[in-house]
Amino acid sequence: MQRKFILPLFLIVQILFLKIIVFFPEFVEQFYSNGLYVNLSNFSRIILGKVPFSVGDVLYGIVIIYVLQFLWKSRKSWREFKQNWKNNSLKVLSILSVVYFLFHILWALNYYREPLFEKMKIERDYTDADLLTFTKELISKTNEIQTQITKNDTLKVVLPYSNEQVFDMNLNGYKRLSNQYPFFTYTHPSVKKSLFSVPLTYMGFAGYLNPFTNEAQVNYLMPMFNSPTTSCHEMAHQMGFASESECNFIGFLASVKNDNLYFQYSGYSFALRYCLRNWYVRDEKVFDELLKTVHPGILKNYKESEDFWKQYDTFIDDGFHLFYDNFLKMNQQKDGMDSYNKFVNLMVNYYKANKL
Repeated sequence: MQRKFILPLFLIVQILFLKIIVFFPEFVEQFYSNGLYVNLSNFSRIILGKVPFSVGDVLYGIVIIYVLQFLWKSRKSWREFKQNWKNNSLKVLSILSVVYFLFHILWALNYYREPLFEKMKIERDYTDADLLTFTKELISKTNEIQTQITKNDTLKVVLPYSNEQVFDMNLNGYKRLSNQYPFFTYTHPSVKKSLFSVPLTYMGFAGYLNPFTNEAQVNYLMPMFNSPTTSCHEMAHQMGFASESECNFIGFLASVKNDNLYFQYSGYSFALRYCLRNWYVRDEKVFDELLKTVHPGILKNYKESEDFWKQYDTFIDDGFHLFYDNFLKMNQQKDGMDSYNKFVNLMVNYYKANKL
């Protein structure tokens, strides 16, 4: 077999392998998520965690520049490219094969691990009555913390910390969470402000995990009261949890377990917003009644966040959300972007047996 066919054929083998591995989540959980991945991710975070900037973003930047230069230089030789399309296609497939392999072996096989519902023995379904009870309790808790911080229910909460301080202080929440659930133990921090925060904002994203360097990237432009829960969400990805709903849930737990009131507020206000959105879809009358009981200061924080994202709302974020929606659906998250909202299921059922 000629060497030029090896990597393209390997890409087909990888795709077939993933079609099979989906039926063996216990195997992935034991040998990858709690085995190989732990060693790979720890190595990456130990090496890159102390670097003060995002190495992954720099690498992405280099790749983008290289691709743009290639396209610019080859614009006049497109006819030659088409004439030799077979060899050029094999070269492209070879590159995709390598990237596809690294993407999965370094992180993405976690998409195929056991669901957190099973790991924590949490029910999947809940009733409207369950949601209503939980939402009212959540409103009461969020109101209480907002008042403790501001001493005035009409004032929004202003986080008095920098992003770097938030990243360090998140460890307190994860430490307390891991005392109860050892599989949430977080070591070797590697959380960075993204160098691409402006493009991320236009794309509509608050953060992301670089699967090749295992650096958690946070959009530093967004309102700061969101920073603790957002960064905790990305740290959950670092620990090997791929599902967006699960990382929302873990990020929420790590925030509210923190002994700092600002971090608790970030978590509870984040969760409350999801529950209120849920009610807006289910029953607008109930939504309106619930909204009347939320402190004006909390609503001001929500307005602050809404105004921030609205000023960057263009066709760009719609396009990237469509792309990411399909990406998630191809990676074991059949609800796509809606999977973020599925963490309400985890919360409601978790707190049937636990107190807020």
